[in-house]
Amino acid sequence: MAPLVLVVTSLEDVTADMVIAALNERSVRVTRVDPADVGPELLFGARFDARVPGWSGQLRTASREVELGEVAAVYYRRPTPYSARFVQLPAQQRAFATTEARHGLGGILNNLHGALYVNHPAAVTRADFKPAQLQMAAQVGLIIPPTLVTNDVKAARKFASEHGPVVYKTFRGLPRGEDGHTGAIWTQRVDPETFDNSLTVTAHLFQAEVPKTGDVRVTVVGPRVFAQQIAAPDGALDWRRGDWNALIHAPITVPPSIEAALHSYLAAFGLVFGCFDFALTSDGDDPEHWTWIECNPNGQWGWLPDADRITEAFADILSRKEAVPHDHARRL
Repeated sequence: MAPLVLVVTSLEDVTADMVIAALNERSVRVTRVDPADVGPELLFGARFDARVPGWSGQLRTASREVELGEVAAVYYRRPTPYSARFVQLPAQQRAFATTEARHGLGGILNNLHGALYVNHPAAVTRADFKPAQLQMAAQVGLIIPPTLVTNDVKAARKFASEHGPVVYKTFRGLPRGEDGHTGAIWTQRVDPETFDNSLTVTAHLFQAEVPKTGDVRVTVVGPRVFAQQIAAPDGALDWRRGDWNALIHAPITVPPSIEAALHSYLAAFGLVFGCFDFALTSDGDDPEHWTWIECNPNGQWGWLPDADRITEAFADILSRKEAVPHDHARRL
């Protein structure tokens, strides 16, 4: 019987659509589920018997019925928050129902015996903290910019005097507003003369600005590595802030030492996939000119010129056609 892949994501996820289409072309059984649909449109019954490894039972959507014990791989993308399901409830009831759904249904979906997770949500959460990212990047041998995390005005001013010019970055970005829309605060240069006691309110991330000549996005899926040099026509400090359709892309070869470090980075966090950003300070052939910026363990890649090849790489991993290059991928 063909392997069964469970795709955990929201209804409107174009990136997941691409992977599902590729799996369908391979005649791989696929079921898409958004856990926030829990209710009449998403029913489940999971049983555990110590004589049988893992959870058994069924997961039923409006169009599919899944035997939990048959799931070979889970593509965990961007499901709707459980809280969205219960938004109509009073605050205490909403919090209770959300927590019960996350720990009950989520606890089952995140612990399917023998399944390969791309990526496991627990691994994504651990790898999503920028302090952990920076520390790990340095441990695997990547160059990182001098960094300060603080809410202390004096510390921020001292850092700027030692490493200026400096830039400010958010840790997570803006949450959804009351209108349901999300926003972004892009990487930006900051003037230390503007630092005041408002910094004490929360944590801030400051880094020495990298004198870059270009940016690189490296997408790693299992053993395969895809890299594109990116240039914004207006020379923006953060290429994400402008029109993505106007970005200029060019394929670039990742130095072998950098590629090896990226695989080590993913293995250390138990990840199969990650989107890495680098700043180039000169020619891309020399690894000394690659400064690591960040890794998104659940990043977007559908807009890249090599999206079709990345899609195939996902399909190869999820259908078990291609092996994960390390033994740290989360299997339960």
